[in-house]
Amino acid sequence: MNGTSERLNGTRERLVVIGGDAAGMSAASQARRLKGPDELEIVAFERGHFTSYSACGIPYWVGGDVPERDDLIARTPQEHRERGIDLRLRTEVVEIDTAGRRVRARDLESGAEEWTGYDKLVIATGARPVRPPLPGIDAPGVHGVQTLDDGQALLDTLRATSGRRAVVVGAGYIGVEMAEALINRGYEVTVVNRGREPMSTLDPDMGRLVHSAMVWLGITMVDDTEVTKILTGDDGRVRAVATEDAEYPADVVVLGIGVRPETTLARAAGLPLGAYGGLLTDLSMRVRGHENIWAGGDCVEVLDLVAGRERHVPLGTHANKHGQIIGSNVGGGYATFPGVVGTAVSKVCDLEIARTGLREKDARAAGLRFVTATIESTSRAGYYPGAQSMTVKMLAERGSGRLLGVQIVGRESAAKRVDIAAVALTAGLTVNQLVTLDLGYAPPFSPVWDPILVAARKAVRALSE
Repeated sequence: MNGTSERLNGTRERLVVIGGDAAGMSAASQARRLKGPDELEIVAFERGHFTSYSACGIPYWVGGDVPERDDLIARTPQEHRERGIDLRLRTEVVEIDTAGRRVRARDLESGAEEWTGYDKLVIATGARPVRPPLPGIDAPGVHGVQTLDDGQALLDTLRATSGRRAVVVGAGYIGVEMAEALINRGYEVTVVNRGREPMSTLDPDMGRLVHSAMVWLGITMVDDTEVTKILTGDDGRVRAVATEDAEYPADVVVLGIGVRPETTLARAAGLPLGAYGGLLTDLSMRVRGHENIWAGGDCVEVLDLVAGRERHVPLGTHANKHGQIIGSNVGGGYATFPGVVGTAVSKVCDLEIARTGLREKDARAAGLRFVTATIESTSRAGYYPGAQSMTVKMLAERGSGRLLGVQIVGRESAAKRVDIAAVALTAGLTVNQLVTLDLGYAPPFSPVWDPILVAARKAVRALSE
């Protein structure tokens, strides 16, 4: 690698992909399906050791539900190379030169750098875990969990540590899932959460249900509290997490504070970013104002179809769709990504958690007037064996009756009911229309009035008051 610009040969175009996980390799694979190696050269850079894996599965691997790391890998680097993709692992792109249509990449093993030219560029740099600038935050034993490499590093620490005390900082999806994983590993777990309740993606009244389940599981919950520092021992390793009022002993610390778009490269290159720091694209996932650059996955902001504004919604489902759309467009076709309604599901032990659309605070921020309806129901007919309880909360817009959001906390078969609401939100249905939906019914699967429909009926009544 001599640092000179690598030039394109002949008429064959070159696609450069930055990031080797869901969005990046989906884009590369789809582009390859549409254009062979004689038409399109594809070079992909990935700074880690792995490609095309399920980051969402990492907590279940750490917790032992998924036996092997490789079970999370959908397609290996060798499989990508066999399909004609020049995949370069442990290679980090450190600069994008949009005027010269080239990127500068550094080999993380040797430190050597090289410029590579492109005709088309895909940015799929993902997101990074939030690491607040606290004293001791970089001490050995403190882990963020975003990539497969992160998960492996955490497991290595768990196996090498004799102590059995863990502190999770933050109680969002990752924090809650990692707390359960550590409980499954036999750790005493404390969760320190700056919010009033866990799962800030829910309204507080629904978050309280999650709090109760976590306490029942044996997790010590410390809510409405901020971490001030990470304390270390004489060996430099983490020994405790400190707040203003207390210290919580820890042999390992997991950061579950959330993630931010990894757009350091994009910012330095002068590419357009939104309010959340994510790249802004058009419906074809093309970076606004740049004809030959696309972006997808956790590094972009997407249109919220309910609120009508851009949001950062880092989910693997979206990343894979973005990659398919980008690959189709790069490969000569045309596809679009219209937006999201913010659907997500998770669990704590056997408690299922789901949400889609707007919370109360989101609706207020969007200037919407709304009503809420909260109901208790069951997963099956009450008389049928195995019926489990669930709580459904629904938001509807005053005046129009438009469905704005749904949150569900319950057990067996609770979470996936949110998909009914997600379809209704995407279609712009009112709660009156929702009540009339012809949903499947039999006692083993649902009460005669499905819980979603019961909540919609209550919302209709609230709109008339």
